[in-house]
Amino acid sequence: MPTFQQSQLSRRTILRGAGVAMALPWLESIPVWGTEPTAAADAVADGQSPFPKRFAALFMACGVNATHWWAKGSGSEMELGKTLEPLVPLKAKLNVISGLFNRAAVGVGIHPGQTGNILSGAQLQKGAELRGGISMDQVLANSIGGQTMQPSLVLGCEQPTTGYHETNFSMAYSSHISWQNATSPVPMEVYPALAFDSLFDNRGSRRNKSVLDRVADHAASLRLQVSESDQRKLDEYLESVREVEKRIVITRDDQTKAAANASDRSQPVATMKRPDNGLPEDIREHMRLMCDIVALAFQTDKTRVATLLLCRDISGLFYPFIDARKAHHSASHDDLSDEYERISRYYVSQLAYLATRLDAMPEGDGTVLDHSCLLYLSNMWSGSKHDSTKLPLLLMGGLGGTLQTGRVLDYLDRGDDERKLCSLYLSIMERMGVPVERFGDAEARLADI
Repeated sequence: MPTFQQSQLSRRTILRGAGVAMALPWLESIPVWGTEPTAAADAVADGQSPFPKRFAALFMACGVNATHWWAKGSGSEMELGKTLEPLVPLKAKLNVISGLFNRAAVGVGIHPGQTGNILSGAQLQKGAELRGGISMDQVLANSIGGQTMQPSLVLGCEQPTTGYHETNFSMAYSSHISWQNATSPVPMEVYPALAFDSLFDNRGSRRNKSVLDRVADHAASLRLQVSESDQRKLDEYLESVREVEKRIVITRDDQTKAAANASDRSQPVATMKRPDNGLPEDIREHMRLMCDIVALAFQTDKTRVATLLLCRDISGLFYPFIDARKAHHSASHDDLSDEYERISRYYVSQLAYLATRLDAMPEGDGTVLDHSCLLYLSNMWSGSKHDSTKLPLLLMGGLGGTLQTGRVLDYLDRGDDERKLCSLYLSIMERMGVPVERFGDAEARLADI
């Protein structure tokens, strides 16, 4: 039986060098991802997209400023509230969904009990033993992850925290949204350099040398074999990688210094504060790098499933660049303030940044965003009230033509059985080619989606 690499990837779809392998984006003039041109044409004739479908979840903790989180109208006529303004250029590819809730997170206590099941809908157990459920991203990874070199990408911009909350829930629930089973979160990568290395299989003593320099000969050879349009696409891709790599070099140096300092102090790096722990001091750069890594992973089909924890629950992140003086969690207790509106809008801008990156990547007659679904959500609606009876939720992308976009959907006035968050997950998984009969508390797909 052929291996995955033999059956799915032609030699030309990966650039190789010393200790590095760089997957390429879709190039029309060569077979890619195991799909010959005739097979792609047959897929289109059957009404199916010949391109892979991708899913990513982006998480912001502690709710939003509800006053300015609104949308009305549809398509090009859609109007967006102040907090959603970063999405205006892409509103035709946006769905604003309100009124959904996660039943298992309501009435169980604040923070960890509202977070650890945000992608699973499972009841969480208090006390020393973790017990919840597998998250929907890992259901996808278990089913379709074998079609890519990396089953899923699990990233974060804050170190996980330990201990217990006053509600007797483990703080592990506040730190992780991706769970491989009922008792174990998926290890989350918070260091951009390590996430970058995993993307390009960058390993060994050469990790401090440019991956592009090491694949330069192979890239030059490939360039002679593809069409002019693919040459331009290849050049743009390599330049994009070069730009990210330059920024990664700085974070790699900081991470190395942090490891040395931790050794000198006999202190685990994870217990040290930013930037002593080697994480980028500027959270803006950290989040952008992680979004860039997700974008490159989707563009090259390295993985089709990703989660990005932009900030964990009870986050202590600060945002001086938007004139916000309080830490994230403290600011959320005054969630209708102008300060928290700026924080909410800043996080929406991260979704806008990733969506814009994906929408600038041509793929067939559309873009990578057109073949993806980006889910953006928080664990509560109001931080001051810790209200999770409804959740702020956004979807970006058409998921290969299976998801109508440019809509505002409100489920709040429907019965509880018709506004389950897990019903949305059932719908997304089905359109990703992973139909399951039940997930979390839901047995039915979400209506009208």
